Amino acid sequence: MITERNLLISILKLTKSNPVLIEDVKIDSRMPSDTMMDLLKKLQTEDLLKLDANKMEVDSENRLKLAVRTVSLGVDVEAVSGFLGWQEFESIAATVLKINGYAVSQNLRFKNSARKWEIDVVGCRKPLVVCLDCKDWHHGLSPSAIRRIVEVQLERTKALADALPSVSIGIECAKWSRAKFVPAILALLPAKFKFYDGVPIVPVLQLQDFLNQLPLELESLKYFQREVTHLSH
Repeated sequence: MITERNLLISILKLTKSNPVLIEDVKIDSRMPSDTMMDLLKKLQTEDLLKLDANKMEVDSENRLKLAVRTVSLGVDVEAVSGFLGWQEFESIAATVLKINGYAVSQNLRFKNSARKWEIDVVGCRKPLVVCLDCKDWHHGLSPSAIRRIVEVQLERTKALADALPSVSIGIECAKWSRAKFVPAILALLPAKFKFYDGVPIVPVLQLQDFLNQLPLELESLKYFQREVTHLSH
């Protein structure tokens, strides 16, 4: 288990820019070649990475899967999160939303009430507007810290709902006559709370399940409704 853990740490550390030389992974993990190759082939069999001659490649989704696996082997989640870039969370979220028929905007910047706002990922599929804040937070956050994270996301989501319609905000839902804006927090791993003040806290690898259930569970969540009668459907 320690051997696999050390290898996974090296993979996460080195595959921020793909591809990576297998020899570099061997040097970083300080593992014998035979042992390392056996583990790498096992991971390839599980479709978690690709081996090609002397190189290895891991896409963003599999890097997240490997990160979760690394934590399950006892590595501190904050340390593991440090190997992941913000853009990886956002990229996975955007991809999953698009697969589910959402029009997606990343790092959406807008103004409302003379203040500038930014939301990491916004997905629009009538009548839903899913507003995601991507967090690489770790276990042990105090309830007060979680509350503040949720409060800020609620503020951002309400600001977006209040700002529309606006030709300066280039997102699909700006064209709609009515929409329901749903704030959510996206995390690497399950947090202590699945919901806080009606706002879901979704592990990134469970985003698909969340989207599947969202139409059924919407009324149990906190959301902001916006209706603009003069806009066309």
